[in-house]
Formats: sequence, structure tokens, C-alpha cells
Amino acid sequence: MGHENWQVRRLAGSLGAEITGLDLNEIAAGDEAGIDAVTALLLEHQVIFFPGQNVDIDSHVALGKRFGKVENHPNLKNPFTQHSEVFELAATHGGVADEWHTDITFEDQPSIMSILHMVTCPEFGGDTMWTNLYQAYQELSPPMQALCNGLSALHDAHPHNREDQMAIHPVVRVHPETGQQALYVNEHFTRRLVEMNATESKAVLEYLINWVKNPRFTVRYHWTPGTIAIWDNRCTQHFVLNDFEGERIIQRVTVMGDVVEAAQPSPWQPWVRPGRLSATTRLDRQLNRYMRNKAAEAAE
Repeated sequence: MGHENWQVRRLAGSLGAEITGLDLNEIAAGDEAGIDAVTALLLEHQVIFFPGQNVDIDSHVALGKRFGKVENHPNLKNPFTQHSEVFELAATHGGVADEWHTDITFEDQPSIMSILHMVTCPEFGGDTMWTNLYQAYQELSPPMQALCNGLSALHDAHPHNREDQMAIHPVVRVHPETGQQALYVNEHFTRRLVEMNATESKAVLEYLINWVKNPRFTVRYHWTPGTIAIWDNRCTQHFVLNDFEGERIIQRVTVMGDVVEAAQPSPWQPWVRPGRLSATTRLDRQLNRYMRNKAAEAAE
């Protein structure tokens, strides 16, 4: 069935759409026009949902590979399904991502998009929310936009007990396909603003990571088993509502290789607190460690 027969239903004023009238198995098997149509819908709506799909794990992986290089999670292990290209989270094993985040921003080339298969979900509760990072940037005041455009941020894998995995990304990035600017910090992985001292960073970063949670920027989705969701990690964050009992199992294919480009080059150099050690210098030491590692890599 041609994509002109697909039904598209917007879910919120800011982002999100539900798509019916298609079989993702056909897209995964090589429907080039279908891939182009899905890509266009994703760029328009940022997160899209396909309920009532019957996609096995091989088709799930094949669908992901139509968009780019897929990888398993670098730090977390699957509780049930052992597959080298699928990441699985189960609520009974602590797998509830209940902090706002963009996937894997602690890597130099983080995730482009994520493709989630809802395998098992509770009858009620366990919804997921997404927020529109274009709108979050656009609705900042002009002085705050100007400040953010000149900043970068340190991200790490502290939630996975891997603070040694770090990357620095611009606070405001440009989407490589739409050209729009997006606010690119999150509460789960972003540790500090590089060009500020620790106390300044704490105040501004706390404001920004709370700002992206504004309900006007969000969509909330109630799952049914068999739903496939695709979201663009270059311009969204997401959050699971941990308000349910029982099992909830998701399987995710992650398309990697994003190149994060700043909306505007920073005019400042990274700032590291001089003088005596204090409680605020832990993040400075972490930033120093990152800069030393990058200098060593460049010298090799």
C-alpha cells in the first residue's frame, strides 16, 4: 500500500503523530519510498508512533539499518533477549528511564534516532513523554538565547557508573537536516557548562534542564503492545512515567553516528577553577581529565 494511504494523526500542539495504514515489515524489507515517507514524517513531527505492528526482532533491526549504523547500548546489558544489536529494558530489572534525557549524549557521536518496540506494557501507567527541543530554544528570551549560543556542556555516563565516558557538545546545536536550532542539554547526562565556573554552571544548567520540561513543549503517549515508536534524538528528550506496577519491556534499536554541530562557535575557552580544592572542583577535575585525554589523542 502506498504511503499516500497512510493516516497521520497529530497528538499534541508541539510534537508527535500516530501513523496507521502501513506494515513496517514492508518498509524494513526494502521499500525505499516508504523509508523516505517515514523520514519526512519524523522530521516534521520529531516522534512518530505506529500502533498494531507485528514486527519480529530481525525486522526491527533491519528497519533500524535502513536509517544508518545500529549499535547496542555501550554500558547496559539486556535482561532477557541476548541480541548484539538490540537494547532491552525491563521494569522488573530496574529498566525505567524516569529522568529526562536524549539517548547516549555522553559519546562524541551520539544517537541520531531510536526505534522502540513496546513488547509488554501495563494496562495503565508507564506512559512516555517527549519534549520539543526546537521549541525549548525558540521560547527562551533573546538574551538567554545569546548566552546559550556561546556555551558548550560536558556530558558523561555517570548514571551507568562510567564517569570516564565523556563528551563535550554545544548547548545549542543545529539539526543537520532541518537547519533548526535545538537546546541540547539534559538532566540525565549533562554535568556542567564548560565555559562557566562551577557555581555559575549549576545555576544556569539547572534552569535549562527544567525549562525543557515545560508541558507546552511535550507530548504524552499511552502504549499498547506491538507499538513501534521512532524519535529524533537530535531535537527531543524523553521521560518514562514510573507510575505503574508489573512488567514493562521495551526493545530498542539505536541508530548512531550523529555529528553535533554548534549553532554558533564559542568565543570563550574552557574555564577551570584555580586555587584550592573545594566541593565545587569535582566537575573541574572531570573537565580537566577530558581535556587531557583529548590532547593525548590528538598527539598520537
